[in-house]
Amino acid sequence: MNLDKKGARLLFRIFTEREECKATAVATDSLFAEWDKPFGGPRLCVAVAGRVTFRCTLIQTGTESCRFRVTEAERCKP
Repeated sequence: MNLDKKGARLLFRIFTEREECKATAVATDSLFAEWDKPFGGPRLCVAVAGRVTFRCTLIQTGTESCRFRVTEAERCKP
């Protein structure tokens, strides 16, 4: 999903207002290197990523889908 400039700025504003005062969870299947596409360019992407990752706990689950793993396990049941 690509945001228009207005949407990207609104999301940036939300992250800025929540920074250091509220917990915020972000889930994505995109690598940080790909974030410039939905934010319309590298400048806003860097600003948003900076706010999202400042004093954060970053959890990377890898490339394997949890849903796929559950489905495969269910298929293997006798």
